[in-house]
Amino acid sequence: MAGNAALPRTYFGAHSAAGPLLYLPRVARAALGETVNIRADGRSWRGQVIDAGEEIVVIQVLEETLGLSPSRAEVTLTGETGTATVGRELLGRTLSGVGVPLDGLPAPLGEAELAVFGLPLNPTRRRRPSDFIETGISTIDGMNTLVRGQKLPIFSGPGLPGLEVAAEIVEHARAPHGEEFAVIFVAIGITAREASLFLDRFARSGASRRSVLYLNRADDPTIERLLAPRVALAQAEFLAFQEGVHVLVVMADMVHYCEALRELATAREEIPGRRGYPGYMYTDLAGIYERAGIASGSGGSVTQIPILTMPDDDITHPIPDLTGYITEGQVVLSRELHRHGIFPPIDVLPSLSRLMNAGIGQGRTVPEHRAWANQLYASYTAGREARLMSSIVGEAGLGEADRRALEFVEAFERRFVHQPEGRRSLAETIDIGWQLLETLPREELLRLDDEAWAARDARRPHSGGQTP
Repeated sequence: MAGNAALPRTYFGAHSAAGPLLYLPRVARAALGETVNIRADGRSWRGQVIDAGEEIVVIQVLEETLGLSPSRAEVTLTGETGTATVGRELLGRTLSGVGVPLDGLPAPLGEAELAVFGLPLNPTRRRRPSDFIETGISTIDGMNTLVRGQKLPIFSGPGLPGLEVAAEIVEHARAPHGEEFAVIFVAIGITAREASLFLDRFARSGASRRSVLYLNRADDPTIERLLAPRVALAQAEFLAFQEGVHVLVVMADMVHYCEALRELATAREEIPGRRGYPGYMYTDLAGIYERAGIASGSGGSVTQIPILTMPDDDITHPIPDLTGYITEGQVVLSRELHRHGIFPPIDVLPSLSRLMNAGIGQGRTVPEHRAWANQLYASYTAGREARLMSSIVGEAGLGEADRRALEFVEAFERRFVHQPEGRRSLAETIDIGWQLLETLPREELLRLDDEAWAARDARRPHSGGQTP
């Protein structure tokens, strides 16, 4: 439960207003995040304290401020920090970025009210991630395995299907051993058309029964984009740490979140940092990403997949750059694969899951998973190099090994990366990978040892122990 900042107190007349910001002088005991009610000329607004100075308190107004006269404003600081209604009752619901129902149903009563800014996990209570989450996407499950409690962002680009990949994950992700599993999807700054497509898709798939959707549209107030991921994470933390549910939180698009952060900083006339973003953006993003994890004594977990659209496909842009520092890897979408009709267009070479080894292997996925993935990486890299060489000298100028590598890279992208049939189980992913590797001579598969081949044969009782 959120604690009291102070007793409610009302002030008549604000100092000034600038865009969505209201400046109130000489306020006693104002608290960051404290909720505010504003009335003027028969209308009302909601707000939140974003800067509690000794001389001036800055209030972010949550609705359009057109018609709000600062001199006639009646401002009430409620004494309560921002909270979100949370509970199992929210599963299957569609809400706005601040928790207002969008599905035509009554407002949820919930089981608790939790502070939207949450509390960081005590490092001494954090458990090391060790169990994988099956997303149904081969390039993630097989080669960049997502582990419970991990933060694994997806780096997209303008025009690439980052949101579609997010929808695939929300629809198909599950715990591999049948544990209770929920997905929370946070759409940040999406268009009305995109919101409609998501709602229709989830209604048809049946995934909505175990999901909570928080939709923040592009025409919603700026501050709602800053609150949406925090409201969603409050719900995730309740399910994970109080109800023992494994929760996957998908947030798209974090670039819209950071743009809102920059817009707010500009309105406050703060000194800008890199490319105009506020200098505290790293800390702010860490405050969201670090809410993922597994707590000792709790049966649940919070796993995050932030999705962000890299401006100009620039992975060194401040948003993906800072995100990469905080999180444990990245999944990168490829414009070239997308142009060739590959979906999801995930480029495995720049992609990485730093916690993959903790969630794969004997007793978790398959014993040879690491060696199998290493060999796929090596063979695909050789094929990409052969493709580059063929563009220079022509395919006829390639040697026999390079031609095999070129055939492998084409087959890998069409059979392994491309998933026209939709969801794949991990067993199907592993089997397709082996089929591709078996097209190459055994002597070229240097990353696979005898134990890897034996593990493969053990799952093929009719193979007679034969290997290529």
